[in-house]
Amino acid sequence: MHSSTPDQVTIRPAAEADADAVGAIRADAIATSTGLWIDEPPTAESSAAWARGHRERGSMLVACDDASGAVLGYATFGPLRDYSGYRRTAEVSIYLHADAQGRGIGRALLERLVELAREAGMHSLQGWIEAGNAASIALHARCGFTEVARIPESGYKFGRWWDLVIMQRLL
Repeated sequence: MHSSTPDQVTIRPAAEADADAVGAIRADAIATSTGLWIDEPPTAESSAAWARGHRERGSMLVACDDASGAVLGYATFGPLRDYSGYRRTAEVSIYLHADAQGRGIGRALLERLVELAREAGMHSLQGWIEAGNAASIALHARCGFTEVARIPESGYKFGRWWDLVIMQRLL
């Protein structure tokens, strides 16, 4: 299913052709933000394998500019833990190219991702967000997520400790 936002952006399932653009957005988030607590940039091979896994599960969406076709952002959901008791609980992630932020694209991605997760039989969605990321916390709240935990000094990156906020939405 495809849906369009008022910004002339189409939200659609990720395709293999999107892998490089998605990988570039993800690599930038790893290098410059506290959104992903990963120290080393992914290799091309690991990035491709990560994206392929999401595409095969049908758990990745992309936002594309209608005029240029450029990938502006992506959203995924994936297993929270690798134990059977968590099989209907997923973590959600949304990342946008810097030029695409503040245009409603993140909200469109998250709203469609919630629908996709519901269709896949998920019961609980969680966003694990660095506590200082007020925009992401507000986005999740606007999309029906509530804060269920705040964990001090949960992750380490850029030479310091970061607090974690967990937002949850029951489907």
